Amino acid sequence: MKIYKESLDTMLGIVRNYTQQTTDMKIERRVYDIIDDVRTNGDAALKAYSEKFDGVSIEDFKVPQEEIDAAYESLSDDLKAALLKAKANITEFHSREIEQGFVDMDTPGIIRGQKVIPLARVGLYVPGGTAAYPSTIIMTALPAKIAGVKEIVMVTPPQKDGINSAVLGAAKLAGVDAVYQVGGAQGVAALAYGTESIPKVDKIVGPGNIYVATAKRQVFGQVDIDMIAGPSEIGVIADDSANPVHLAADLLSQAEHDPRARAIMVTTNESLANTVSDEVERQLKLLPRESIARPAIENNSYIAVMDSVEDMFTVMNEVAPEHLEIQLPDPMGYMSLVQNAGSVFLGAYASEPLGDYVGGTNHVLPTSGTARFSSPLGVYDFVKRTSFTQFTKERLEEVATHITTLARTEGLEAHARAIEVRFEK
Repeated sequence: MKIYKESLDTMLGIVRNYTQQTTDMKIERRVYDIIDDVRTNGDAALKAYSEKFDGVSIEDFKVPQEEIDAAYESLSDDLKAALLKAKANITEFHSREIEQGFVDMDTPGIIRGQKVIPLARVGLYVPGGTAAYPSTIIMTALPAKIAGVKEIVMVTPPQKDGINSAVLGAAKLAGVDAVYQVGGAQGVAALAYGTESIPKVDKIVGPGNIYVATAKRQVFGQVDIDMIAGPSEIGVIADDSANPVHLAADLLSQAEHDPRARAIMVTTNESLANTVSDEVERQLKLLPRESIARPAIENNSYIAVMDSVEDMFTVMNEVAPEHLEIQLPDPMGYMSLVQNAGSVFLGAYASEPLGDYVGGTNHVLPTSGTARFSSPLGVYDFVKRTSFTQFTKERLEEVATHITTLARTEGLEAHARAIEVRFEK
């Protein structure tokens, strides 16, 4: 791995260069054309793209319920147990995120409040291709269920040998109402606009490749989206108390996701940096997904050696990583220094994959520096809030002049008259 030993200001500039997002106009145009085609031609466009991109001819996009049921029954006992444990922990954690509306009646004659309303229908995008992701289904579906979403539908790319049984089994376990075999930008478009087979949704959540991310961005406004997630990334803050073998393994856990993934470590110990770099190379050669992980390590990843603990956190807050491990003694004591991170893993035994699967926290997280202003997926993503107000005549009269003054200052005479007409004799 590249190792940097620079001043704080120089290192912050290097971080910004790595993080900077560039728009690929060729992909933007391709995705726009796909979305427009699906919007215009519906299922016919989806069938054509399935043949073109996936090499699969699809007659019926909806996976039969009996096939989903059979898939769940076919899962090994070990996999069922793992999924059930994940479901229990995710449900317990996310149930704490449920929010209630409120009514303010403290002032006589005035009622104000907020009503929390679940979304009616949500679409889950579940990646296919290089790996199967049953964990993504339970991470996206369960918070929606807890929020009270009435209907959850899922799209996932078709496979020549059928959709992975673990994916279908997880969909059943998580309470997904319908599964459709369609992926890519065309799958996002189908959820956003609806087709003859696939219903239009109110919000699309879940990670995907650059085409999926671009499509989500382009349909935003027609529907809501969770975030532009991906590629995956991990940040590690460590000193010489940490095990370099563990550190290297954790860095590679995210590098194997995508050639564009980022693995970043910050330390005050140059010797540790060198040891971890060597260990990453050793472990990299043993990975079945080396061809994916190697370009991520060689092109997008690095280790920064800084002068102090404070500088380490300053650099990592600039990175704003999707996942942040703090491998320092008494790691909880450093949480006050964390300003920008999607999810934080504290200590030697909170390895990042814990959060990916069974820790209970969500693994759909802000990436590419967006943890500066975004949050992990949660129950709050599946509700909307409606405010309400009631005033008596007497209470309105008390503030009428203030309203009309502000309205006329803004040149909105009809606003002012709408108030004044109520008090004309």
